[in-house]
Amino acid sequence: MKKKQERKRLGDLLVEAGLITEEQLEEALREKAPGQKLGDVLLQLGYITEQQLIEVLEFQLGIPHVSLYRYPIDPKLTNLIPKEFAKRHMVMPLKVEGERLLVAMADPMDFFVIDDLRLSTGFHIETAIASKDDILRAINKYYDMDESVEDFLQMAPAAETTVEEERATEEDSPIVRLVNQILQLAVEQRASDVHIDPQETKVLVRYRIDGILRTDRALPKHMQSMLTARIKILANMDITEHRIPQDGRIKMNIDFHPVDLRVSTLPTIYGEKIVIRILDLGTALNDIHKLGFNQLNLRRFIELIERPNGIILITGPTGAGKSSTLYAALNHLNSEEVNIITIEDPVEYQIEGVNQIQVNPNIGLTFAQGLRSILRQDPNIIMVGEIRDRETAEVAIRASLTGHLVLSTLHTNDALSTITRLIDMGIEPFLVATSLAGVVSQRLVRRVCRDCQEEQEPTKREIEIFARRGMKIDKLIRGRGCPTCNMTGYKGRIAIHELLVMTDEMRRVILNKEPFSKLRELAIKNRMIFLIDDGLLKVKQGLTTLEEVLKVAILS
Repeated sequence: MKKKQERKRLGDLLVEAGLITEEQLEEALREKAPGQKLGDVLLQLGYITEQQLIEVLEFQLGIPHVSLYRYPIDPKLTNLIPKEFAKRHMVMPLKVEGERLLVAMADPMDFFVIDDLRLSTGFHIETAIASKDDILRAINKYYDMDESVEDFLQMAPAAETTVEEERATEEDSPIVRLVNQILQLAVEQRASDVHIDPQETKVLVRYRIDGILRTDRALPKHMQSMLTARIKILANMDITEHRIPQDGRIKMNIDFHPVDLRVSTLPTIYGEKIVIRILDLGTALNDIHKLGFNQLNLRRFIELIERPNGIILITGPTGAGKSSTLYAALNHLNSEEVNIITIEDPVEYQIEGVNQIQVNPNIGLTFAQGLRSILRQDPNIIMVGEIRDRETAEVAIRASLTGHLVLSTLHTNDALSTITRLIDMGIEPFLVATSLAGVVSQRLVRRVCRDCQEEQEPTKREIEIFARRGMKIDKLIRGRGCPTCNMTGYKGRIAIHELLVMTDEMRRVILNKEPFSKLRELAIKNRMIFLIDDGLLKVKQGLTTLEEVLKVAILS
């Protein structure tokens, strides 16, 4: 009995283990909503990883920890616990030994659930701890791949399209379950896109996770038309039209939270390729302090967006997280004293208190046209989704000269070349010089998995690369690969930035049409941190690896 009295609270154990500081614990206790678990708050704040939490719980409660990645689970046990119950309470049946049923739980302290299980199954329940991701992956693998989907995979090809259409709309048909399963798995693995690629003899389902595409499964060719029909029905597209590209949108709830899906089809020689972009409305990053800016850049960026007027551009290729940065900036500025209006194509995340307009070229509502109308609406801050042509650029620049703050995105490779790009678009240099306040160029790199990271000695080449940018490196952090990160060594992504703040000297260079190299000299003099430097600093902090940084930034 003595052990019971000595049991410490989770927060104290985490502090003792050196995983969090007293300050972080106090902050978590302040943030904690009634009924919310401390461990969940610490996970949300990013102070600990799920793996670290499990290890401390394992030590505190004396309950074993299981990794379900390669666990030999008996599929017949899924009959004992209904899928809804398993998902809601994060439990997974593992094995039966005589009168005992071993169950993996994310929270083995939930005695109500254990009692429910004991009464409903008639077994004596033994618990083990597993991470939420692990349990979700196992539930999807063993519950969803039920016999009907298996039967469907082995079914002979359907001959008539009418049968396909009927099947694609019946809520309980195998194809409906298969599509739901593909989407569910994508959301759980935090994929940003799902690719359905038709090939000559099969159809591949691929997920883009942390920027890298991976094939998840290959489906038989005869399922292609039904799969396409089902997705088109969900996205309100024309299922009889196969020859032209189409766009659609699906709003659905996956695992109890809302997800927005943008669907695009493209006719290829083997049929229609479908790409589904997933916008998880629950994980929209709207805090400017969590975007990964280093201290100097963060200070400069906040000063920039708090200006009363001028144009601020965020640049980078597709999928570099430009929208997230824009939304975080708007969120920071959003208050009842200002009128914020955005024009986007399409509106990705809805922000309360912001007037958002969707571009519609079919009725003549283009970026430029919408912008002109916005200016008559007495705005303080305007966000233009993207500057695609000279007309939009001119209206945006004129708006910024008449006392508005304009935020927008542009596709360029780095911050400095944005200036030449605007001049190439046909904007007068004096307009660029007077209106442009600053440019942020950003890329996304994969983050080292915190559960399997380990220190390594840098190689001669790596030391040389750091030396070329005037930095020293003693140790590098890399991920070994573990079940949490799907054996990749990376989990999640982090942004690297380059921030150009316009100075009077730079404006003079632009007005006098002096060479581009002069601008670069002034930027260096102004202590601008280039993309490669910010990347190397993040490698030094152990957040990412050199390979990731060199994929997106040029070493000059």
